[in-house]
Amino acid sequence: MRTILRIFFHFLYHQLAFAYDLVAAVVSFGHWKNWISEVIPFVTGTQILELGHGPGHLQRILLSRNLFAIAIDESTQMGTLAKHNTRNSARLTRGLAQHLPFANTSFDTIIATFPAEYITDPHTLSEVTRCLHNGGRFIVLPVAMPRNRFLSWLFKITKQAPSEALEIVHKQFEEPFEQADFKTESHLLDVKSGTLIVVVAKKKEK
Repeated sequence: MRTILRIFFHFLYHQLAFAYDLVAAVVSFGHWKNWISEVIPFVTGTQILELGHGPGHLQRILLSRNLFAIAIDESTQMGTLAKHNTRNSARLTRGLAQHLPFANTSFDTIIATFPAEYITDPHTLSEVTRCLHNGGRFIVLPVAMPRNRFLSWLFKITKQAPSEALEIVHKQFEEPFEQADFKTESHLLDVKSGTLIVVVAKKKEK
């Protein structure tokens, strides 16, 4: 199943990129664009890098707040979409998070929303650490749970709660992030459309 999903998302991010917004809207019950904006209160400083910019919706938000935002993505198709959605105002580059083409301590905050498995790759975390200022933040929005009757029923019959999902996510990120010299906190955001988990990793002062 993991292999099938990996293949599906590869095509969605490349050859089927034109359908990305539609698929994201369906699986999020129309709330996806609102969810990514929930990371904004965690942003510090003015020099911002987004990993995996996708269609560019977060870039549009960051630029509207007069922040100096740069974004990187390995998908050419997503770069085309992001240029269109930001009316060519976004600063975009093509590349991998594991090999960031930026100087040391270039950014105050680095953000990734709904990233793939690369986000906990030691090479990614090493590059993020290198590119952040001391005390800078790495903000990750890994998961969101829509608020609807089905999920409420599912949580009830499995005797689970969103707080347990928070603990699972925290454990998933805690070890690799701490090994990369981050101090990590996980936040459970209860918004009107659902429950979001935001991981905030602060680069330790040296």
